[in-house]
Amino acid sequence: MSKNNFLGKWYILEMEMWDKDYIDAEVDGYILFNTDGSGEFQFGYVHGFINCKYTTKNNEGIVEFTWEGNDECNLANGRGYVKLKENNIIGKIYIHNSDDSEFTAKR
Repeated sequence: MSKNNFLGKWYILEMEMWDKDYIDAEVDGYILFNTDGSGEFQFGYVHGFINCKYTTKNNEGIVEFTWEGNDECNLANGRGYVKLKENNIIGKIYIHNSDDSEFTAKR
């Protein structure tokens, strides 16, 4: 699986922990993967800059990432992953010492 399958901006459709009103509170919730291994996401009041690693697990292409940013103006960091599922990506974002949530996103 090529990293090119993940590149670009994906809009968050749903999250396990938060409803769509929260996801899109400031901007339409999204996650972005760039060619240089960087990226960014925002949902609700959580914003992060990500550092990606494109790899495979169980013969599936995935993106693993760490992130730094803020959660309601407080410094925050964590990790996450995404994988392709049909025309969407599914994954999970972990906020260090706080919540974590599965999510689904589409282009």
